[in-house]
Amino acid sequence: MKQQQRMVFINLPVNNLKTAMAYYQALGFDNNPQYSDHTSACMVWSDSIYVMLLTHDKWRSFTSRPIPAQNSSEVMLALSCQSRTEVDTMLARVEKAGGVIDVNPLQDHGFMYSRSLSDPDGHVWELFWMDASQPAQ
Repeated sequence: MKQQQRMVFINLPVNNLKTAMAYYQALGFDNNPQYSDHTSACMVWSDSIYVMLLTHDKWRSFTSRPIPAQNSSEVMLALSCQSRTEVDTMLARVEKAGGVIDVNPLQDHGFMYSRSLSDPDGHVWELFWMDASQPAQ
């Protein structure tokens, strides 16, 4: 029996769905209207990575846990890029789209390069490039 491809769905509570959608579209995510409505938006990064933007009311239908304050972090979500240049290009888009860049110090280990950002709702992301052919230093 063939195993189904594994996928990642990242669910994020957002203050303003339209603003959040515009932000992620500016970064290169595509909206899948099949899984979007006035309470949520399915934003596609790749064939296996999806970000579900959920209004606070929609979020609360999934969990009774509180929505963290915008200046706190529960997780840092990391997305791989094809090159160091792509990391920097994405960060330039982040700044133009209203995100905050370099919320954590830039890291350059030679074989791995990463920079972090915060979206308009305070969710922390890391964009990184790693040369898997190089051993960790």
